[in-house]
Formats: sequence, structure tokens, C-alpha cells
Amino acid sequence: MSDRRPKLSAPRLVRDLATLDQALYEAVTVTKTPTLDTALRRLSATADHSKISFAVAAGLALRGGSPRRAAVLGVAAIGVASATANLLGKRLVRRPRPHRAEDSPFPGRHVPMPESASFPSGHTASAVAFAAAVGPALPVAAVPLGLLACAVGYSRVHTGVHYPGDVIAGALLGTGAAALVLGAAARAGV
Repeated sequence: MSDRRPKLSAPRLVRDLATLDQALYEAVTVTKTPTLDTALRRLSATADHSKISFAVAAGLALRGGSPRRAAVLGVAAIGVASATANLLGKRLVRRPRPHRAEDSPFPGRHVPMPESASFPSGHTASAVAFAAAVGPALPVAAVPLGLLACAVGYSRVHTGVHYPGDVIAGALLGTGAAALVLGAAARAGV
């Protein structure tokens, strides 16, 4: 009896993941969600340059003690994630941004298309890095910041500037950046 299942290979896996990534992106672009469109467009734009995370960090820093420590760790994680995503990831992978049809059914949900490469999502990397670094230092903030980071990531797909795979890669990168910062802080006794 012969086994007729296709053999797993890296090129096939990459091709299948790219097909799934494209299909998920297209499913989001054709789904009518007028109640979410404005809110997600605003969230995506407000997350530019980590403005939300920096505002939260400023509020935490003003409180002193462990909130201030959490803010410092979060900002450091943003720095690592942002530099890795924008200076390394985007330059190495050079994935084009998603195509937006001129006759898009929901043009009101779009934000301006960035000129940088699509992979990985820097917004997501920074938002996840901040949440993942602040959470262990200030557990009460873990869930709200985690949900906010997820919303920022999804908003980048919803507004048409990233594929879901870019967001997943950004989240992984952000998690790694936070782990690096938290590990360094632990070794330094900070």
C-alpha cells in the first residue's frame, strides 16, 4: 500500500503559508464592519511611532516604584523590537505591502500606506514588546496591555497595510525583544 500524502518540504510549507496569509488578508478586506472601521483606523494611526505605549509609559513613570520600573522595561523593549523590525527585518525580507484595489469596497477603513516593507509589522512588534515587558513587572497591566497589543496588530490588517503573517511575525519579534530586555534586567539586578 503506497502512502499518497504529499511529503512535507520547506518550499511547499512556505507556499501554503503564503496562500493562507493572502486568503486571510482578503477575507478581512471584503468583510463589512462599519462599526469597527473608524475605531481601528484611529487605533492604527495612533499607534504610529508607539505613541500609545509611550503615553502609557509616561503615566506609569510618574507613579514611581514598580510602575516606573515597568515603564523603563517597556520602553527598552520597544527600542529593541523597533530597531530589529525596522532596521533588520524589513531590510532583509523586503516583502511588498498588500495590494489595495482602487475600487476597494471599504476605502474609509484605510490608513496611508507606509513606504517601508511589510514584513514584519513594526507596530505589532513594538506594542507586543511593551505589553510583554510591562506585564511581568506590573501584573495588573498585563491583560489590558496585551489586549491593546492584539488590537493594534489586528488594526494593521484591517486598515490594509499588513498581511496577518506580518503581524504574527511582529508579535513573535516583540515577545523576543521583551524576553531579551527582561533577561538583561534580571542579570543586571534591575
